[in-house]
Amino acid sequence: MGQLNTFPLSYKVKGQRIVIIGGGEEALAKARLTNKTTASVVIISRQIEADFSGLGAVEERGFVPADLDGAALLFVAEEGADAAAAMLAARARGIPVNVVDRPGECDFYTPSIVERAPLTVAISTEGDAPVLARLVRARIEALLSPGIGKIASLAGALRQKAEVRIQDGATRRRYYEALVTSPEIEAATQRSAGLAAAETLLDRHAEGTGQGVVWLIGAGPGSEDLLTLRAQRLLQEADVIVHDQLVPEVVVEMGRRDAERIAVGKARGHHSFTQAQINTLIVRLAGEGKHVARLKSGDPMVFGRAGEEIAALRKAGIAYHIVPGVSAALAAAADTATPVTLRKVSSGFVMATAHGADDGELGHWAALAGAGLTLALYMGKSIAADVAARLIDKGAAARLPVGIVVNAGRADRALYRATLGALAGGAVDFVDGPAIIFVGEAVAAGDWADAAQAALPGFKVA
Repeated sequence: MGQLNTFPLSYKVKGQRIVIIGGGEEALAKARLTNKTTASVVIISRQIEADFSGLGAVEERGFVPADLDGAALLFVAEEGADAAAAMLAARARGIPVNVVDRPGECDFYTPSIVERAPLTVAISTEGDAPVLARLVRARIEALLSPGIGKIASLAGALRQKAEVRIQDGATRRRYYEALVTSPEIEAATQRSAGLAAAETLLDRHAEGTGQGVVWLIGAGPGSEDLLTLRAQRLLQEADVIVHDQLVPEVVVEMGRRDAERIAVGKARGHHSFTQAQINTLIVRLAGEGKHVARLKSGDPMVFGRAGEEIAALRKAGIAYHIVPGVSAALAAAADTATPVTLRKVSSGFVMATAHGADDGELGHWAALAGAGLTLALYMGKSIAADVAARLIDKGAAARLPVGIVVNAGRADRALYRATLGALAGGAVDFVDGPAIIFVGEAVAAGDWADAAQAALPGFKVA
């Protein structure tokens, strides 16, 4: 591992001045950056070209040494006699200097900053790769909650009280973890309300009654880059990850390294846990004060049996929060650019599971498809032909376009296109796996050029 040529630190500027020499775009960028601090920002140049409104005191004149009185930092964002004089005067006074785009003449570098005051994350490449620093900053921005700065401020306000009331270091750590992951505290719009909630949390931990929480998290269709930012953050904060069979290992691995992982998935023909056992498990884990990530494929509220788990958590008085995920039907629509609602074609979109569907449900779906709505049926290969035949029997047109996506949202997805009649007749031989079967006129407007096809009268590829 290479050694650093700079030492990263945070530099106090409160009550001091930051002086910027320059009146163009480079100076404007530094003004925007320094304006995030409590320092007084002064922009000096003989020619002010950029709009510095609200970013500090602007003085259109030459530099004089007195401009550095009370200054903490100097930024030089232009060339010429004023720039040279300012650099010379600053170094004579021991004031650090940054010269824009000339790293060899800099006493310090300005990192890419993730700002959640009072929390600050700085990323520096010592001036070698500023574009890389910005990309890294974007990734860190995505991981940090917008309200984390507010929570950091509350943690600071309660730090002394927490040290007095909670002597055990591990218990105190648990308190801070609960504080920074509390949705109620993050959502508090007034500082007084957030402080009151944080003190209540402190009371619970000081009394040994700190309670756990269950996060019902949608893992999406299986591709790790389709997880929401909130899901990624909570997986990093969970003590235990309770996950289903369909959640890929690469998604589970996005959790904290030391988190316990419990697979409770129900694969076809093999149920490792009953739903009642899963309910009991997550209630017990949260009751032990743990943060539990209940990781479900797709969206937890769409065919995820989340309702039963929520009922169990409510009955036990366990706090829970729901994190939505990309449902397989929406991933399938994205994979094929299929507009499931389309002006003058489809005014609605119905998601349904065909497993165990009775004649009444099939008749209802057939009527909806006939009225122009798009059906997104969650079902596998084993029942697809039978369901298609029953839809036709209930009045759905055999000519209706059908699009099938297996393993939606994943690199190994497979696409098929046909008509409802072809599917009913067994003419579509698609691979086994979690499938979304679209039925409706809007399906023909999707991009199915790479799909296998069978018996397609009236089905035109967009």
